[in-house]
Amino acid sequence: MKADRLLSILLLLQTRGRVPAHELADRLEVSVRTVYRDIEALSASGVPVYAERGRHGGIELLAGFRTDVTGLTADESRALFILAAQGAHAALGLDAALGSALRKVMAALPAPHRPAAEVTSRRILVDATRWKSGPQQAVDLDVLQDAVFADRRLKLRYRHSGEREPHTYTVDPYGLVSKAGVWYLVADRRGRPRLFRADRVRSARLLDDPVRRRPGVELADAWEVLRRQVEERPGGIDVTVRVRRAHLDMFLRLHGSSLAAPPDDDGESEWVTARMSYAVLRAVRQLLGFSDRVEVLAPPEAREELRAAVAAVAELYEGEAVSPASAGGPR
Repeated sequence: MKADRLLSILLLLQTRGRVPAHELADRLEVSVRTVYRDIEALSASGVPVYAERGRHGGIELLAGFRTDVTGLTADESRALFILAAQGAHAALGLDAALGSALRKVMAALPAPHRPAAEVTSRRILVDATRWKSGPQQAVDLDVLQDAVFADRRLKLRYRHSGEREPHTYTVDPYGLVSKAGVWYLVADRRGRPRLFRADRVRSARLLDDPVRRRPGVELADAWEVLRRQVEERPGGIDVTVRVRRAHLDMFLRLHGSSLAAPPDDDGESEWVTARMSYAVLRAVRQLLGFSDRVEVLAPPEAREELRAAVAAVAELYEGEAVSPASAGGPR
């Protein structure tokens, strides 16, 4: 709708100041000619907007002009109030600010939309933490936030997974990303993108030096590169398993992220075949939690890995006589 587009242009100009016409066209998915027609419509309605052509030109509002915009639709109002759910803002220390902002938005909403917005905040809850993820270590994001917003370099003491001692790095931060309830710092180190899990940062100190980001690279660009590196990491091992149907739902809940393809399920057999993909061979040991309800069929080295794991456990407990009473069983 044209009215929605005019409102979007007005909000963008209030937020960004001068914006090139081609950028407005890209954001609104219309032609540059349509943008200029919309600008004429805004001007005709009394909005002091003007355009300057040339290399450094663009469209902007007259200095000092502001307007309170309350033309939110019902769906837009509900979307805003889903933000009230516990989530990323809590870790960033923005709970109070979000609550205050939502109260102001509520006061500005058109009266017919207020009941729907209030109901949404009570009926929709967003919990970004995965099931069975274990206890989460408290993360102090204060210094990381300061570096991100102040455009300063950071010195980190960071412990990598599987290592006891932390390493020291000087990095150039792009920003923070919350992925499935886990916070990551996206930064360059020596001009290359790196990902640092916030709960593994042992200490962080702001440096006096300004950040040295690669020209033209934004947080979203650096994150996309790093995300693909993690999700498309080469190598690994494909493992074929069969799962007893009675335990298939539980198996999929716990190991669904390792599936290489949907299970081969005819809907009738006692066993369901599935193909898994693991980064390292040793990871197949996690299947032992299902005991005889999951069998590894191939490759042979995966079966041998499980035999070695079972033998190690048997050796650990060998010679220990455990009576039902001492094991907590029936007497």
